[in-house]
Amino acid sequence: MRGEVYTPDKQGRSVMDDGRIIELRPIALSGEGGAVTRVGPLFYWSWLGVPLEGHAPMHRHQGFEVVTYMIQGKTVHQDEYSGHKEAVAGDLLLMRSGSGIQHEEWYTGPDAEGFQIWLEPHLRNALKQNPAYRQYISDQLPVLPFDGGSRKIIIGDGSPVDVSVDVHMIDLQVLAGHKAAYELKPGRMLAALAVRGGGVWYRDSENDGSMLPFLHRDFMVIEHGSEGPEGWSLLASDDIRMILIDVPRDPGYPLYAKRP
Repeated sequence: MRGEVYTPDKQGRSVMDDGRIIELRPIALSGEGGAVTRVGPLFYWSWLGVPLEGHAPMHRHQGFEVVTYMIQGKTVHQDEYSGHKEAVAGDLLLMRSGSGIQHEEWYTGPDAEGFQIWLEPHLRNALKQNPAYRQYISDQLPVLPFDGGSRKIIIGDGSPVDVSVDVHMIDLQVLAGHKAAYELKPGRMLAALAVRGGGVWYRDSENDGSMLPFLHRDFMVIEHGSEGPEGWSLLASDDIRMILIDVPRDPGYPLYAKRP
């Protein structure tokens, strides 16, 4: 087993708009003290909480592919090219920032909650591309039920979300007392954030009692540690909602030199 759990006190924190937007950052920007510097091409991960409403004023992105996925409440995006876009719970906004784009965001509660995730493509190529913005409503994203839970496929494996980075992203829900299986392939890493509930990860093939217990708001990184595919199981102690992001350790192109 090669896994690590990072409690909320080991993750980065930030506030915006005079405290109206509160962020927990499992993977922060350079020098901001996240749990880890990066997980392969997964460059940044922010969990946003907005009790009433908040505004992130106009700012610029370049190169990165920025995913906004809403858990609760609503966000409104405005940029210089594609205009006005809205997303509510279960919806996704994708900004492929390419050669550069300016945008601003509003979040509306009560208790709005969502994620902003930056994926790192081959930046030398991405910076030559025109920026693009796409919106996906919840009903467009496939949901695969299983006994005691469901997997909503956010990116990869049949999802229409079009990114250039090799990534699989899942919104996983498991009822207390039930299990979910996950196969981690050679050369890949799994980043997971417990949005609701707690439980334990364990390797299907290990008999030494090795386990990776976690609680609500914990961030986990699991790295493939054998030659063949690794079977993992998640046993839910509570009703769980967890976001899983599966990426290659080495995407096959140089990654931005990021500071801890």
